[in-house]
Amino acid sequence: MVQKTLNQKLAILSDAAKYDASCASSGSSKRDSRDGKGLGSNDGSGICHAYAPDGRCISLLKILMTNFCIYDCSYCINRVSSNVSRARFSVDEVVKLTIEFYRRNYIEGLFLSSGVIRSPDDTMSDMVQIARKLREQEHFRGYIHLKTIPDAAPDLIEQAGLLADRLSINVELPTDAAVQQYAPEKKPEQIRRAMADVRLRKEAAKDTSFSGKRPPRFAPAGQSTQMIIGADGSNDAAVLGQSTRLYSSYKLKRVYYSAFSPIPDSSSKLPLIRPPLEREHRLYQADWLLRFYDFQLDEITSVTTDGNLDLEVDPKLAWALANRGLFPLDVNRASKELLLRVPGFGVKTVNRILSTRRHRALRYEDLARMGGSMKKARAFIVAGGWSPGVLPDSADLRARFTPPPQQLALF
Repeated sequence: MVQKTLNQKLAILSDAAKYDASCASSGSSKRDSRDGKGLGSNDGSGICHAYAPDGRCISLLKILMTNFCIYDCSYCINRVSSNVSRARFSVDEVVKLTIEFYRRNYIEGLFLSSGVIRSPDDTMSDMVQIARKLREQEHFRGYIHLKTIPDAAPDLIEQAGLLADRLSINVELPTDAAVQQYAPEKKPEQIRRAMADVRLRKEAAKDTSFSGKRPPRFAPAGQSTQMIIGADGSNDAAVLGQSTRLYSSYKLKRVYYSAFSPIPDSSSKLPLIRPPLEREHRLYQADWLLRFYDFQLDEITSVTTDGNLDLEVDPKLAWALANRGLFPLDVNRASKELLLRVPGFGVKTVNRILSTRRHRALRYEDLARMGGSMKKARAFIVAGGWSPGVLPDSADLRARFTPPPQQLALF
């Protein structure tokens, strides 16, 4: 076998990492080296970019340790039966890349995932060793996100959490039945057990002892997970139902949705085409409504008859169009709960409305200055100097928000 150069490995393993969506770092605690000790920094606002081998400006080195894998998950391009070019970094190579990329101002942190080689414990041990060398030998204080392996020994995951800012454990697919069908070597109950263990260790790290000392920090940026969308037949109601359970049970920071991409030589059980990217986008919007806008799952998913989100309009607008009897709302009188349901109003806009109307009545122009998207909101509100009239009852109201038809090309 011809030995690959470091650059060749980087090209292969950075490209292979593009299928991992869960690499945002918001929520980590502040840590820097301005005191002259150590290397790198990680501010509280987090890092949310990824390294691309084409030279685009990035801030997070996102790679696999290896794309060799002993598992044969049908939907994964790196499965053991896949005919792809393989590569593997050594522990020292990953450490060297991270430090050199940081010193060249390419990155601010590391997102590290891996295929499973030899065994889950062996793979997880190498990833922990990388994080330990960065922290203890190189004194790297930047952001580290490790994609952990649920089958690995709990003490290895504990070590990972003491070194990394964030851990993530993929649930893979929306339902246990889908995981059993497409990834039979992975056990949903073991995945949930590992996620529960991370939650418990993180909560224990917040407790102070009787002497007032805090235990070592454990994954200060929390944990996240990823679901592949469109590989199985789950509708959006099933996907969001799983997300709701994960958020409540394991206190996740984020659930990431990754649209399935057809892969070469794939199983006949998988679809031949990828789902529309709009579906992934709508799931993220619905996820936001569930977490920050006090929407209930059935409110979002009952708008359509098949349990899937409307691809033409965003979930909040779809809900408003299906519940026109609640509108228009008087922005000078409506409660916060109802204002959050106005299309075009975000949490910051609603808070500004509530704060300002204590002192004076709001006019239409005020709302535009507060950041509201009035193109959407104007049909659903009443304000000083503005009334939508019969607009909320207009038969063509939905058509005002949907994209215009496009002429299809013949060739």
